[in-house]
Amino acid sequence: MTTMTRTNPLADGAGNIADQAAETASNAIRSTQSVANAAFDRLNDKVEVARDHASPAIDRWASQAGTAVRRGVDAVRESSAQLREKAHQVSDATAGRVRDEPLKAVMIAAVAGAVLMGLISLLGRGRDRNAR
Repeated sequence: MTTMTRTNPLADGAGNIADQAAETASNAIRSTQSVANAAFDRLNDKVEVARDHASPAIDRWASQAGTAVRRGVDAVRESSAQLREKAHQVSDATAGRVRDEPLKAVMIAAVAGAVLMGLISLLGRGRDRNAR
């Protein structure tokens, strides 16, 4: 028995069309990948340029912030020295007045102590009432 193989021209044509469609789809995918890669490369280049431009600005801002901090610390140090000097002057002046008028100084201290004790007593009573 002999079998004859027949070829169907329609089937062969459909197979060729399917192969061409698959090849076209592969080409489209490769083309899309190429375009996407090029777009990502351009984006990466732009990010690098932005980073290069931003870096000096950030460095400049950091330097300015450091300068401002140093100025602030210097100002606090100077104010502290001035306050310390003023406190010494007031202390010396107070000691001089106490030496010049000791009775008056004792009377002022007694009045200040009495006022302070009165305030403490009033505050203590308020707490006792709130505790009950």
